[in-house]
Amino acid sequence: MANFAIDAVKATTYDAIVIGSGISGGWAAKELTGKGLRTLVLERGRDVRHITDYPTTMMQPWEFEHRGQLPLEIRKANPIISKCYAFYEGSAQFFVKDAEHPYVQEKPFDWIRGYQVGGKSLMWARQTQRWSQFDFEGPARDGFAVDWPIRYEDLAPWYSYVEKFAGISGNKDGLPQLPDGEFLPPHEWNCVEKYFSQKMKDHYKGSRPIIMGRAAHITKPQPIHLQQGRAQCQHRTICERGCPFGGYFSSNSSTLPWAAKTGKLTLRPHSVVHSIIYDEKKGKATGVRVIDANTKEMMEFYARVIFVNAAALNTNLILLNSTSNRFPNGLGNDSGVLGKYVAFHNYRAGISGDYDGFLDMTTDGKRPNSPYIPRFRNVFKQETDFLRGYAAGFNAGRSSYSDQSGIGADLKTSLLNPKMGGWHVGSHMMGETIPKESNYVALDAGQKDPFGIPQLKISVAYDDNDDKMVKDYLEQMTEMFTVAGFKNIRTRDDKRNPGLDIHEMGGVRMGKDPKTSMLNKWNQLHAVKNVFVTDGASMTSTSTQNPSLTYMAFAARAVDYAVKEMNKKNL
Repeated sequence: MANFAIDAVKATTYDAIVIGSGISGGWAAKELTGKGLRTLVLERGRDVRHITDYPTTMMQPWEFEHRGQLPLEIRKANPIISKCYAFYEGSAQFFVKDAEHPYVQEKPFDWIRGYQVGGKSLMWARQTQRWSQFDFEGPARDGFAVDWPIRYEDLAPWYSYVEKFAGISGNKDGLPQLPDGEFLPPHEWNCVEKYFSQKMKDHYKGSRPIIMGRAAHITKPQPIHLQQGRAQCQHRTICERGCPFGGYFSSNSSTLPWAAKTGKLTLRPHSVVHSIIYDEKKGKATGVRVIDANTKEMMEFYARVIFVNAAALNTNLILLNSTSNRFPNGLGNDSGVLGKYVAFHNYRAGISGDYDGFLDMTTDGKRPNSPYIPRFRNVFKQETDFLRGYAAGFNAGRSSYSDQSGIGADLKTSLLNPKMGGWHVGSHMMGETIPKESNYVALDAGQKDPFGIPQLKISVAYDDNDDKMVKDYLEQMTEMFTVAGFKNIRTRDDKRNPGLDIHEMGGVRMGKDPKTSMLNKWNQLHAVKNVFVTDGASMTSTSTQNPSLTYMAFAARAVDYAVKEMNKKNL
């Protein structure tokens, strides 16, 4: 019997375990297997294989039963997920439905999730701006949150490393608040977008640059992308259905198959992580407890090093549920800050308008990207009554319409010769919220999920700083639109709940001091050296830029460090 037990443990023992297969988990798996480690990737959802498991990706609008729209009964049954811009008939298979994985909203919070192999990397908006020195120096300079344990220079080489492999399009703009990267050719502008950019450059003397967004789309495949089996972006703009061309970056098309080619990867879908096992005698984590989603059987897997990449809030949940005599309040939680200082991006405000010019010009085709307005408030000095700032999206387009009242040949002629309308312009804000102890997640003592795990209780809300930032964005953008000669300017504050931005971060923050943070500068738990967190949970502050590229860079950097430490017998 003893031999059977030894064999069983051996069969479930790996060099490394990665919890989660999304953007950061995929990178951790690629790097670990690439360095020769037998790696188990645990994914709580089903398997989604590249190309074969994108059931709607080649469907035309008329092939959908409801022409792309979701029936009213589905929307009523899913009031939270139905608010997400990317949730529709063609993409619904990749979103977690409201009733399937319940959570507790101590304050209103719209939690948008994707439980499958690849996670949200299948549905993301693919914006990939680097964070800058101002972002990593921000807390120390502005006096919010704790100081980051790294600076931009520590991460810059890893940004380059992941950008080359993932394929990032963009232009070298030379902006200190938005560092350049290893770019493929940028997407094209239309005439009104070019006009707005030049008008702002002239009026604000270069202090409010408008650039083309950097995006994870292959605009000119390089050998490394072809080796992955990926091709140039087709500009279909139905990315959230899954891209069979691999035109945009996802774990499914890029990092996971790359890891599989090493022969070192074991991917286990339907594996709901219960907790991380901590051995008090050894003083380190030894494995992961998993509930099989199909059989509800509890099992254990073991490894020398564990990467937690379950997506920010679920990473918090797993660590909070990983209790022991040594860590009664969650794994590595000596500081008591686990689950606290959650922050996000503020997308509440937007603005739109019309433009009478360029009526002799139009554009054709589609583009999976748009211009971007980098943060221009409080960058080089504190100039407002709120902390930090906001970035913004911008786009312009021209409408067309056809007379559909006729019949026969007249109708065909009308449909084939649409009349052009005027130009419309629009922008949305992406503001940095301040990490606060009062914005937290915790385990609910009374309510369990379908797997018997305590539900996550979320208590996150806006504050006065966010309200002031919204007001400033609307004032400044109204001024900019007016300067550009845009008319019929309309502003909005939709008061959306936190969470709908899908950029939740924090709870397991990095920091220099173990008394005020969970992770050191290598994304390593201060108190449990063989556990690393490299997803959004590790963020100390949120910047104004999209975070996914930073997660990728952190994951690659942390694996490099962990393997070196393993080779030195330190882990």
